[in-house]
Amino acid sequence: MLASIIFPVKNEGINVKNTLESFFSVKVNSPYEIIIVNDQSDDQCCDFLQHHFLDKNIKVVDTPGVGAANARNAGAEKANGSILVFCDAHLEFEDLWLDRLLKPILDGSCDSITPAIGAIGNPDFIGYGQTLWVNERSNKFRTHWNTKKDHLFETAILPGGCFAIRRDVFEDVGGFETGFPTWGHEDVELSIKLWLFGYNCYVQPRTKVLHLFRKVQPYKIEMEDYYYNLLRLAYLHFNLSRIQKIRKMMIKHTFSKALEKRVIQNGAMEKKQVYLKKRNYDDDWYFRRFGIEF
Repeated sequence: MLASIIFPVKNEGINVKNTLESFFSVKVNSPYEIIIVNDQSDDQCCDFLQHHFLDKNIKVVDTPGVGAANARNAGAEKANGSILVFCDAHLEFEDLWLDRLLKPILDGSCDSITPAIGAIGNPDFIGYGQTLWVNERSNKFRTHWNTKKDHLFETAILPGGCFAIRRDVFEDVGGFETGFPTWGHEDVELSIKLWLFGYNCYVQPRTKVLHLFRKVQPYKIEMEDYYYNLLRLAYLHFNLSRIQKIRKMMIKHTFSKALEKRVIQNGAMEKKQVYLKKRNYDDDWYFRRFGIEF
């Protein structure tokens, strides 16, 4: 079964080349194609593909600065595989990582799955999927890494750095949220949507990729857009009580009222009504299932 490995790219410098060199240096038995989505990089980070890896099955898709979620969707649209593997363009791989990652999907054990994710340059850190950590007093809505288990296990959140998903499942939930203008919460939104629609997300702890964690993204991120994504996520999937809690987290920002107006004008309530007809569970069920206090 063909896997389409999708790398969204935005001003990654040498990282894209390093990631591909790592990928091609390890053993992979599963059939695959690679799709590079260059989302209007201005640092020529993908130019090397004109001269390197020409004998590899790599397709380059150019997008006009559509943001992290929609760049991933654009890669999925060009994919031929029945399994989609979304990877950041700053990873290092180990032998047979893809084979081990895909096995639970191929044998019907799960709909989507993430590997253990370590940190490049920090051998002491390994995360195993994520959950949500919410602190209303400090106005924090964050992801938090799960600790290790020795067997396949469920996770509330698939980290966007690397995960695989059945293509039919990805398409049934509508892919990544198309209304997110830039980076922020795209992996959280997709994961919550998967669970609410009756699908599942798992961790495969028996394979690992290494990720370059950065304090600053190599492109400009407006905090207004980041919070817009969070509020839109809430309007799409949360009940009124949780929407109100998200509002309170944003109240110190002068743009909060304008953001809410923008979220509503951009059709969040209409989209939520469509989702409600397809959902198997509500958000109370989701938060109880993973023991998240919110």
